[in-house]
Amino acid sequence: MSAAVSIGDSEAARLTPHPLRTTVLGEVHARPVTAIAAPARILHFAFDTAGERAAADRAQLAAFCTARGLPTPKPVEKQLRVALGATILRWEQHSEFTTYTWEMPSEADTPAFHPTAASLASPMRQVSQPGPLLVAIDLHLLPDKTARIPPEQLFDRASLAAAETGDGLATYATDFQLDAGGFVRILVTDRGMSAERAGTLIQYIIDIETYRSFALLGLPEAQRLAPSIVRAEKRLAEVTETMRGARDLSDNHHLLDELMALAAEVEAGGAASSFRFGASRAYNEIVTERLHGIGERAIGGLPTWSSFLARRMAPAMRTCMVTEARQAALSEKLTRAANLLRTRVDVERQQQNQELLKSMNARTRLQLRLQTTVEGLSVAAITYYVVGLFGYLAKAVHEAGLVRIEPTYLSAAFVPVAALAIWWVVHSIRRKHIHERH
Repeated sequence: MSAAVSIGDSEAARLTPHPLRTTVLGEVHARPVTAIAAPARILHFAFDTAGERAAADRAQLAAFCTARGLPTPKPVEKQLRVALGATILRWEQHSEFTTYTWEMPSEADTPAFHPTAASLASPMRQVSQPGPLLVAIDLHLLPDKTARIPPEQLFDRASLAAAETGDGLATYATDFQLDAGGFVRILVTDRGMSAERAGTLIQYIIDIETYRSFALLGLPEAQRLAPSIVRAEKRLAEVTETMRGARDLSDNHHLLDELMALAAEVEAGGAASSFRFGASRAYNEIVTERLHGIGERAIGGLPTWSSFLARRMAPAMRTCMVTEARQAALSEKLTRAANLLRTRVDVERQQQNQELLKSMNARTRLQLRLQTTVEGLSVAAITYYVVGLFGYLAKAVHEAGLVRIEPTYLSAAFVPVAALAIWWVVHSIRRKHIHERH
């Protein structure tokens, strides 16, 4: 992809383009129509190249082209078309898969699908397989003037689907089954299409089969998840019923832990399948768009591709959507149940905390009472000793003749003074400690 081109005929008047402008404009030309003239044989392969396999595939394709003197794909390009003699290779890299399409000439009078695709697939063997193969298509484009072969002679009548285009210039048929070589065979009859119109139709038909196959990858995932979803739904119902009778905080904690483990399991399954189900929806929409673009019309009393796929593919897509919806609903139910149980646990904790606070308040009041009692006893004891000391002093002063009042009277008079002074000192110290504590 070339660099963005500035607009303007001078440096001062030049407009700076958005760095992605060229990429955005070039996207509509990313898959140009390939003109294909009848008769032709097209072998199409789609490989799973998710993750690091995509980079390895690009590297090995570049090596394949370089060894043959062919142009290689640029780092930003996801399509490449090169000629290997009379055979054309079209390479396309998508988000999770890569396709190799080989366009080969064919003899007009050759019966359909002879020689077999397996004998014609030698060019594909020259390229290292980039990943697991999911799609292999053998498409034969024949002109209408060639001796017609009834589709019933080429395909399984039980699953045969055939139709003609809306303009009536082509018919196409397949049974969507693998032949002995592992290919899905498709026969297209040209009734007067231009090469460009034939190329567009063939691309649409190839897209239908390719995206149909990748869309159906969601069905095994849905089938794999179904048992775990059923178990989770059943266990959620059991836990919810147990919640009604649980009253102990430890029981509620156990139930909450079980809900959290169950929710983690469901979320893990949802995260793992989210991309697969989303991709299946997108691929199914592409299939529907391609069928609509062809504009099918029924021929010979046979089911069209649209009607055939509606019967066979639509149930699989509904299974994927239902499984995804059940996952989402189960996750929401688990979240609500966990929130409800967590609220109950919080309420029980608050009740326990309130009871603990009440107990602490009762102990505090008891301590205050004990402290008051001890304070009174302390004042009495200290007063007793102070008055005793004062009695010795009074006796000494009385014997010395300095005071004529009896020492007993002096001691008795000193008692209230000493008690009041000691109480004030003790009370001041206690108030100071309380003030410092706050």
